[in-house]
Amino acid sequence: MNFKQFKTRIFSLFLAFGIFISSGCAQTAKSDADAQYLKNFITIYNYLQQNYVDEVDAKTLYEGALKGMMESLGDPYTVYLDVQDMRGLTDTTSGNFYGVGLSISKMNKSTPDKPAYVDVVSPIENTPGYKAGIQAGDKITEIDGDPTPDMSMEEVLSRLRGEKGTPVEVTILRGKTVTFKRTLIRDLIQVPTVESVKIGDIGYIKLIQFTPETAPGVEKAINSFDENGGYKGLIIDLRNNPGGLLDSAVNVADKFIDSGVIVSTKSRIQSENKSFSASKKTTMIKKGVPIIVLINKGSASASEILSGALKDYHIAYLVGERTYGKGSVQQVLPLREIDGTHDGVKLTVAKYYSPSDCNINKIGIPPDREVKFTEYTDEQTKVFIKMAEDEVIAKYVEAHPGMTEDDIASYASVLQKDYNLDLKLLRRLIRVETNRTKKAPIYDLDYDVQLNEAIKIINTENFSSLVRSTKTLKELQEAVVLEEDQKKTAE
Repeated sequence: MNFKQFKTRIFSLFLAFGIFISSGCAQTAKSDADAQYLKNFITIYNYLQQNYVDEVDAKTLYEGALKGMMESLGDPYTVYLDVQDMRGLTDTTSGNFYGVGLSISKMNKSTPDKPAYVDVVSPIENTPGYKAGIQAGDKITEIDGDPTPDMSMEEVLSRLRGEKGTPVEVTILRGKTVTFKRTLIRDLIQVPTVESVKIGDIGYIKLIQFTPETAPGVEKAINSFDENGGYKGLIIDLRNNPGGLLDSAVNVADKFIDSGVIVSTKSRIQSENKSFSASKKTTMIKKGVPIIVLINKGSASASEILSGALKDYHIAYLVGERTYGKGSVQQVLPLREIDGTHDGVKLTVAKYYSPSDCNINKIGIPPDREVKFTEYTDEQTKVFIKMAEDEVIAKYVEAHPGMTEDDIASYASVLQKDYNLDLKLLRRLIRVETNRTKKAPIYDLDYDVQLNEAIKIINTENFSSLVRSTKTLKELQEAVVLEEDQKKTAE
């Protein structure tokens, strides 16, 4: 990259951000200071090129400058994307790439008190990460022995992706003290969208990710339920759904909401201030049909748009755990090509708000009824990790192909004598291992306490009274503010 190419890319970036170049100097409507900042930037670039002790590569300076610029904002979703990152982003949005199947997040700034580890937002079902037992809330502290706080988000993605069949070792921190390693074999990650089935006379729809195919998939599922005896209630499973396209979430919500705002986006950029409303002609669900939405800490972004809208309109009852809390909208800006390739930046341009005008960024959405899986102590977690490292289940299942549910229950009882864990969890682990080489069942009623609670609500409780008693997201946040004010007054 020569100086002319460097200026071309830098100028294209500043132009995109509204800084206009005229007669060799930067002019802005904001202030003369902006023009001087850009002049200083170019001056330092020239000075480094001419005076640094060693010869300097322009590309190194350029990429370092943009990375630093994006990281200075302290926003994990605003990042510089090099050529490889841009290609990877295209792979992800197309729905197919080779990797380990983990949706992740990472803070830019790392401190001794709070290292910038990689946060696992959610594992994608039936992928290497999911099958290795990595969970939402885990932290990746090392990749192939290298500490992740020193890596950018783009480097993390690059290290986790790779050729099919190649290994990558990750070190996992679970809770505050338990660490363990997993070797993951990269595989084709096909980002799924919708899975559905009837559980008795209840329709169950699992949304794995929001893509252009999600809304048509939901419509197909509902039509299938109608054609096969109907349904007395619906369960929408958004657990471990990291989000996806905003339009997709809106189109899904539009099948349940017949009028009003579904979500709005607010920004200092006028063009990003948008409101998305429901249309009665696309609504598929009659009013009053019991709808339970399952959520957890792996439910993020577009998942929160859907669950927040259904909650604010008192259409659905939320069961599970508080969601992740990503209430911002990103835009990818490709920069001008050099040598047939282009890089770019991804930046946060707006925040989104629920129908009650509430933003849940870094807060999340609480369930109307909290239901948690059994929480294990550090000692029990260590027992679980030792069992996995010993590969006792894998070896047993390999030696006993075609295990039935009775076989699974019997082996779980034997296993419990050496590994003091809950029988339901042991049966779950054995069941997952038996399905390792094939597609896992859509649901697991033996283990899934949240799904069982949703079924119980539809079958035995007064849904109409229950859902009317819930608060909107705005009312919940106002209640928290009021409580905090009262505490301050009391002090």
